[in-house]
Amino acid sequence: MKRLKEYSPWFAIVIAFLLILLLPVSEHKIHLATRILIFGLYAVAFNILFGMTGLLSLGSALFYGFGAYVTGMMTKSLGGDHFVYLLLFGALCSFVIAMPLGLLCLRLTDVYFTMLTFAFGQLAWGVCIKLYNFTGGDDGIQGIPRMALLESTKSYYVFVFLVVFLSLIILWKISKSPFGLVLNGIRQNRSRITFLGLNVYKHQLFAFLISSFFTGLSGGLYSGLDGSIHPNMFFWTQSGSIILMVILGGINNFFGPLIGTIIFILLEDYIGKTTEYWPFFLGTIMLIMVILFPKGILGTISTFIKGFSSKREIGNGCHS
Repeated sequence: MKRLKEYSPWFAIVIAFLLILLLPVSEHKIHLATRILIFGLYAVAFNILFGMTGLLSLGSALFYGFGAYVTGMMTKSLGGDHFVYLLLFGALCSFVIAMPLGLLCLRLTDVYFTMLTFAFGQLAWGVCIKLYNFTGGDDGIQGIPRMALLESTKSYYVFVFLVVFLSLIILWKISKSPFGLVLNGIRQNRSRITFLGLNVYKHQLFAFLISSFFTGLSGGLYSGLDGSIHPNMFFWTQSGSIILMVILGGINNFFGPLIGTIIFILLEDYIGKTTEYWPFFLGTIMLIMVILFPKGILGTISTFIKGFSSKREIGNGCHS
């Protein structure tokens, strides 16, 4: 029973994927589902750093944008047939650039770490805009091809699902591993982990690198979705949106960021089609939801279920 409960979210993900494939849904909805998968991976990867390790980065967009630009620019240069390989290459480049940044940023803690990652992210955004002849500046880069097998919206959706599903399994295994337990320990009590003889700095660095790799992978996937990339992928609001998705779903549950992503993107899509003042209404709704669900959607549901079960057990004990 316990194992069934543990794996039930995976069954739900697969069922939702199959329903979108089998039911007569529009191209727009398939495109929307693909966006949810891509940003869902981004959010879960970010939560390895934020929810598990307790490090709040405002520069995650740097790795998202870097993965997107490396994948997109090289695919446009070399051709769509190389997209899959370049997708991995873009993620590896995000991993490599994260190494020196992590070594530097992790020397600081709390708000100082947050502000330094923010500064690096904004620096990347500024450089991307200034290098017009190389990055396309404000216009970005359009017309990024995909390999022939992935040209249709549905086929690209299937490809993204397979990549994201495999990535989520890897991240889930990491979160359940001894390494993941140490990361949770660092978030709860850094001094205790140090007292046990474990290297806090090294574990934080590995978490930073893992998060950056999968964030870069999500950026590369997005470059193939619309066939375009733009400087705002580096901007701090991109990092801020992901933080909001993670908090909305719940940082203490592995699937919380995925739930938060679904809610955020569906609301953004619906409100965006309804009014031109969608940022105001979306922000208001998000604010209300965060206030109503301080532990996130999944966190609040989990707390309610545990409380209900406890009351039921107490009630049964009294009757007996």
